[in-house]
Amino acid sequence: MWIRYKRYLLFSLALFLLGTCFYLLPESRFQNKYSTVLEDQKGNLIGAAIAQDGQWRFPQSDSVTGKFQVAITHFEDQYFFYHLGFNPVSLLRAAWQNFREGKVVSGGSTLTMQVVRLSRGKDRTLWEKCKEILLAIRLELATTKNEILSLYAAHAPFGGNIVGIEAAAWRYFGRPPQQLSWAENAVLAVLPNSPSLIYPGKNQEILKLKRDKLLLRLFENQVLDTITYQLALSEPLPGKPKNLPNLAPHLLARAIKEGRQGNRIKSTLDINLQTRVNKILDDRHRVLKANAIHNGAVVVLEVKTGNCLAYVGNIQCEREHNPAVDVVTAPRSTGSVLKPILYAAMLDEGMLLPKTLIPDIPTIIDGFAPRNFDKKFEGAVPADQVVARSLNVPSVHMLRNYGVEKFHFLLQKLGLTTLTQPPGHYGLSLILGGAEGTLWDLCGVYAGMARTLNNFFINPPPYRYSRSDYHTPNYSVAHSEKDLLEKKIQDKSKANWLSASAVWFAFKAMQEVVRPEEETGWEYYSSIQQLAWKTGTSFGFRDGWAFGLTPDYVIGVWVGNADGEGRPGLTGTTSAAPILFDIAQIMPKSSWFSMPGSELAKVKISKASGYRASLDCPDTISMLVPRAGLNTVSCPYHHLIHLDKAGKYQVDSSCEPIAQMRHANWFVLPPVQEWYYKNSHSLYKPLPPFRQGCGTDAANVLTMDMIYPKDFSRIYVPRELDGERGKTVFEATHRNVQAKIFWHLDNKFIGTTSRNHQFGMAPPPGWHTLTLVDENGEILIRKFEILNL
Repeated sequence: MWIRYKRYLLFSLALFLLGTCFYLLPESRFQNKYSTVLEDQKGNLIGAAIAQDGQWRFPQSDSVTGKFQVAITHFEDQYFFYHLGFNPVSLLRAAWQNFREGKVVSGGSTLTMQVVRLSRGKDRTLWEKCKEILLAIRLELATTKNEILSLYAAHAPFGGNIVGIEAAAWRYFGRPPQQLSWAENAVLAVLPNSPSLIYPGKNQEILKLKRDKLLLRLFENQVLDTITYQLALSEPLPGKPKNLPNLAPHLLARAIKEGRQGNRIKSTLDINLQTRVNKILDDRHRVLKANAIHNGAVVVLEVKTGNCLAYVGNIQCEREHNPAVDVVTAPRSTGSVLKPILYAAMLDEGMLLPKTLIPDIPTIIDGFAPRNFDKKFEGAVPADQVVARSLNVPSVHMLRNYGVEKFHFLLQKLGLTTLTQPPGHYGLSLILGGAEGTLWDLCGVYAGMARTLNNFFINPPPYRYSRSDYHTPNYSVAHSEKDLLEKKIQDKSKANWLSASAVWFAFKAMQEVVRPEEETGWEYYSSIQQLAWKTGTSFGFRDGWAFGLTPDYVIGVWVGNADGEGRPGLTGTTSAAPILFDIAQIMPKSSWFSMPGSELAKVKISKASGYRASLDCPDTISMLVPRAGLNTVSCPYHHLIHLDKAGKYQVDSSCEPIAQMRHANWFVLPPVQEWYYKNSHSLYKPLPPFRQGCGTDAANVLTMDMIYPKDFSRIYVPRELDGERGKTVFEATHRNVQAKIFWHLDNKFIGTTSRNHQFGMAPPPGWHTLTLVDENGEILIRKFEILNL
């Protein structure tokens, strides 16, 4: 009884001592620095950055390929799947070989023990060997055999600064481990045995001998058949290490900058699309650089999720042209790309209708004098055409009516992160590129607008609208569609930042933008993708933008020079749009957006003015508009006038019997708008003049106005070559082309004009009063200041 108790006590004591040693030893954990690895959504390698310690060491993958598993176990540890971390037979055999040779020629280590040694990095001593055995047992009890193989494959040295099978497969063979042949796996299996002695490109004879010996063992163990074995023997050895894929270097650098260094990043990119977009941008760059345009960037987003499918931060150009700058995240002047958003916002609030006329006349507001790209004016332009033709002056009038503060707030809520200054800092120039935006943010805003319209039909009430439709684009698979749906359900807002109907009309206007010359006639081909698109050009021809979208995709393009150098001819239409349409052609074809009919109402509008028709509007059409459009004012431009029998003159009851009058509803624009409008609209009929002796009602309609300067303008007059101040040309307009205008400056008569009412003068510095009087006694007064500079 005592002997049995003594044995039990000794056994327990041994277990206790063994357990104490087992758990007192530090756990084997790898503390290595890893390469940052960027993969596409299917796990294809997009690019990688070397680890901080200068090693190509990919983060551990979940599994090891079957061929490498077979090759490494046959070469290093044939009984790997049967032992508990160490092999006594191998250790005894190694001890005998070392004793016989008088030096260490074999370690007898199992793969598990090698994993422990790799994680500890200690010198090879007998005491360390004992520790390795204990830690190997501990590792075997804590993990699976496959996990141990994964640890070994990820941390074994493969020569030079290459660590791990994944880095070795790419550096030596230019392919992932899953695509390697038996011969290639055999090469990788023998390399960790002597990484400092042999590696591809050095000691090729030794490497081939070791590889072929392993292939023979695989053949003898019936892993390889005869044909596979013979073909494997004939395969050449790898040569100089190959470059890794580098398809999205700027996204990789961005991920590192955002704190993901040393991780394996599964991105949302599509490697096939990324490759083709890179090729398109490189091909177009050959043309662009002829005009010294060296940089460009592209983002392609999936509308449904906001996932980024292609990300080109910059063209791979010469070093002196800053190819390392990631323009996708660089703030640049927005040009005209915000105009559709303003149009949608005003439709959403019922401030205009799609065809409402917007003034397009010379405009000076607090010293700000916008000009259209072609430097022409048309008097008045329909709101949708302001977007389609990207007109600057009407856009400024629209923003003035909407409010800079409101638009600034809306843009921030939609996702523009670069509006860091208060609204007053940007002023009315906000709509013309006075603010900066990034390609990333702008693509996200347009994707949010498209999601708003798509989800209107997908989500049932009350979740039809959600402000979470507008969110930052995503390049990581970690943000799943499920997460976005949960956010949408949590946000029970019954209104969005923009309504589906307003967005639909904005996209309709964008669809009418004239495409580049090579796309002429696209509407006649059913195979051509319908696209809502918009270009933008910044002041000084520094930035060219182009955005295009379908219900499925958003494509954003920026072209220019990263250092801000402007180039003649650098516009969104000529430089960025061709790239946009090249990419659109390789995207899957989408159906067009559905009309949100439940949010529309049919109203009668004036064909001439685009406003809701009043009783004085003779020609009307019925049109579907956003329901908010029911709140818009009726047409202010149609007036009931009275004419003589011949219809040549206006009359009133003081000079014509009412029974002999003809009554007409007349489309009348303000004088300045009329002066420009009639030059581009041949069907426009100016008001007939009043017959002599008539006109008691003439004061109700303004007949004369000032084109330049506007009231309280501040004018700078440059000096001529001789040092004298030049003249400023003042210009007025009158409805009656035969009328004479008498000009007075500071109550002094200075001259008369007829037909072409322009007058050159050189007033001294200071404030002045300009008074104009026509033949009928109508008076127009304007104050202005000549600056003393």
